[in-house]
Amino acid sequence: MGCGSLLELSMKIEKILKSLRNKCFETYPDVNAILEKLPNAIIVFDLFCFRFTFYVSLHKPHKMLDPVMTESAFRARDIGLRAQKKILSRMAGKNVARAFIDDTTASLLDNLYRLAKQYSNNKKEAEKLVKNIIKVVIKLGVLHRNGLFSQEELKQAERFKAKFRMAGMAIISFYEVDFSYDRNYLTSALNESHKCLQFIVSKHLTDKSLSRIDSVFGFFSNEQFLDTIFRTDSEYRDILGRIVADLNKAIENGDL
Repeated sequence: MGCGSLLELSMKIEKILKSLRNKCFETYPDVNAILEKLPNAIIVFDLFCFRFTFYVSLHKPHKMLDPVMTESAFRARDIGLRAQKKILSRMAGKNVARAFIDDTTASLLDNLYRLAKQYSNNKKEAEKLVKNIIKVVIKLGVLHRNGLFSQEELKQAERFKAKFRMAGMAIISFYEVDFSYDRNYLTSALNESHKCLQFIVSKHLTDKSLSRIDSVFGFFSNEQFLDTIFRTDSEYRDILGRIVADLNKAIENGDL
């Protein structure tokens, strides 16, 4: 079978997969309920699509390995990459995330979930926020491993790390030192981190993924939220202490 036929079959499989999933979602409007009831079935479907498209991208005719790639070769690799991001982000629950991230980051995510849940009094919203974080992190990892970031994007990635570290250290300081809370400093560091991340991924991710990033930063940099959790008599003092412990450990490990 030629590469063109393989590509056509791969795209048909992708359409069938989308159709099947849509039918499930029509029957069960609550997407999370579907994922909880049939997690393995959905993963198997997506994994099949991913393995097939990835096989196509690896087993192209030798002429497609020339420096000037044909349109078909590019499409095959592009489909494989897109499927890879889709299957990994599909698995982005807190438990599954532990297979992709270290224990300190996993603990930080768990505590961010608890904080968001306690503050919003909305379990689903808290779960969605953490899942959005995990999905974006996984997709960033896929893009980086495939060498798809430009030099300018990599420079912005370093700037993002520096700004995000500043935000993390500010949170630690505001918690440990009484009356040191500076909302403007923290929101500035978070907003700068947000802008850097937007620049890094704007050419690689969909609008839906970009909106996930916006929702996460929108929640955690909200001024009312920050003012509330950093009050000296805040009811969130205990969970904030756990987050600070995670941040301190991440800094010690060189992860932040």
